[in-house]
Amino acid sequence: MLDTPKMHLHDAAKVVKFTDPAFQKLAVVGLGYIGLPTAAVFADAGLNVLGVDVNPAAVDSINAGQPHIVEPNLDRLLQTVVENKNLRASLKAEEADAFIVAVPTPFKDDHVPDLKYIEAAARDIASSLRPGNLVILESTIPVGATEKMAAWLAEERPDLTFPQQVGETSDIRIAHCPERVLPGRILIEVIENDRVVGGMTRRCAERAADLYKMVIRGNCHITEARTAEMAKLTENAFRDVNIAFANELSLICDRMEIDVWDLIKMANLHPRVNILQPGPGVGGHCIAVDPWFIVDSAPDLAKMIHTARTVNDGKPEWVISKVLDAVTECGGKPTIACLGLAFKPNVDDLRESPALAITEKLGKLGAGNVLAVEPHIHELPTELTDANVSLADFDEAIATADIVLLLVDHAQFLKVERSALDGKIIIDTRGAW
Repeated sequence: MLDTPKMHLHDAAKVVKFTDPAFQKLAVVGLGYIGLPTAAVFADAGLNVLGVDVNPAAVDSINAGQPHIVEPNLDRLLQTVVENKNLRASLKAEEADAFIVAVPTPFKDDHVPDLKYIEAAARDIASSLRPGNLVILESTIPVGATEKMAAWLAEERPDLTFPQQVGETSDIRIAHCPERVLPGRILIEVIENDRVVGGMTRRCAERAADLYKMVIRGNCHITEARTAEMAKLTENAFRDVNIAFANELSLICDRMEIDVWDLIKMANLHPRVNILQPGPGVGGHCIAVDPWFIVDSAPDLAKMIHTARTVNDGKPEWVISKVLDAVTECGGKPTIACLGLAFKPNVDDLRESPALAITEKLGKLGAGNVLAVEPHIHELPTELTDANVSLADFDEAIATADIVLLLVDHAQFLKVERSALDGKIIIDTRGAW
């Protein structure tokens, strides 16, 4: 990584390492937590960027220079690139030199990957393709999905050739380059982090790397598409297995009346031990989802990965059981303050959040008056209002609660006066208090 002077985040993308006249216009399909920051960074580097999304409200907001998601410094960067006319949003794809697809990849109820959004995006951009174009799939995907996207494009455009048909001489280059960023640091990491670039051919990968070199300071590591697909899944499965160890340890320690936080601190004094911190479960659209893609591909072999997913998916029920024990101790219908709904601290991202699932379940059980405190959102999602959960501010919730359940260690929650918690039952799933 290059040693660069300190600068404003919105200037970061302007440190251009490489320019390519073949890339003048870029289309980014999917303007969520990954797509919008990516589009803004490329626009800040001087490309003409079209952002494509199916959500009319998001498109209108972006064109007004206002992000529809919360990410540090994104509002300032987006306003700049929209005012400079380097970025605009649309409901429909247009011709471009390169296309980046960054749409969601959820799984179905049986943990089978659902590629419907990728297929829809592929069929949408197909009519805009022309010889020489590059299509990069950034979405986290099961192994083989890049090839499926190429097949959907080929179905729509029989007049063009694709890598699976003619190899290196194809009209369209196709690659997979998984995102590797942390919410809350996306504008930093989308530029600073190394990228794994997997092409359906070597030339496909090289052209994709040429595009990313226009904005990133990290290195581009060339490989095959399937290896790149598996690399992202492996990274998240590795973390999931290690978190599962910590979560399982917390259950064991609870039964044995041992402070798991102190135990981990002591064990980590060993120079070759680095146990992660337990929590109420695992959330987000990566770690909570990606390992299932591996399990689906090789269910007879992915035994440890499957077990880790089972442990982490089961942790919310354990938390709920602790709250219900506290409800019994209180008697009647106590007020329960659920602190945090996001899947990690200091963001508004509720995707696959165990905190959200726990709060919803407590509301549905009717265990008490359930208050949700989430300083990064302005209204509750429908599933919580349907469960009779109320949105409350932090001070109100702490003042009225009989049971305080810390689910997310947002910075605001860590500043609470300890005297304000006197006389209340505290359930700290983060070891923050």
